[in-house]
Amino acid sequence: MLLEILYRDEYLVAINKPSGLLVHRSPIDRHETEFAVQILRDQIGQFVYPVHRLDKPTSGVLLFALDKESAKLMGKQFMSRETKKSYIAVVRGYVDESGVIEHALSVKLDKIADKDSSEDKEAQDATTYYKRLATVEVPYSVGKYDKSRYSLVQLEPQTGRKHQLRRHMKHISHHILGDTKYGRGEHNKLIRSEFNCHRMLLHAITLQIKHPHTDEMLIIKAPLDESFNSICKFFNWHL
Repeated sequence: MLLEILYRDEYLVAINKPSGLLVHRSPIDRHETEFAVQILRDQIGQFVYPVHRLDKPTSGVLLFALDKESAKLMGKQFMSRETKKSYIAVVRGYVDESGVIEHALSVKLDKIADKDSSEDKEAQDATTYYKRLATVEVPYSVGKYDKSRYSLVQLEPQTGRKHQLRRHMKHISHHILGDTKYGRGEHNKLIRSEFNCHRMLLHAITLQIKHPHTDEMLIIKAPLDESFNSICKFFNWHL
């Protein structure tokens, strides 16, 4: 596998992570043998340091540092929320034109990774801005409805909680299509059978950061993969 490199200089490298690829080894997915960190390291012949995360089923901009100092500086930037991340997603139903989701999220601790922990972490504040970009109604029956309605949305997380966007869209009953953990099975089945789409339709489309050494503002963009793009074309959505 060759990863698509979106940006590279002597301090940073950004890739367009494919859906289904883990960023690094995880006890949750012990059977996985391929990881973005290892593939990129082998591809560019240089050690890389991940400075943020994307869920396994999420695609899009993923940033790495090429030295410890740059990793430290970028880590601070992400922690202090100086970066700006923008995602697009396909969700069920017609979403409001725009809005803010403020819903605290708790984290169930992984008993493998947190052997000494027996309780869940306290719920943390979480905020997501959303904007509807397009809607569609398709002649496919799901559940009690003769037709299905979907929205293309832009999501901007203001906090970085685990599975935040997926859980927030579930919270407002506009589940992300293809999400096997928080989504709706009947809609996931529809996009697999009718559109041959076997991924979650959530994509990190842009990442805005300040360069750790030049202070230049960088906006890194990631194009959609063929599967996501084909859905948008079928629905006559233009990004």
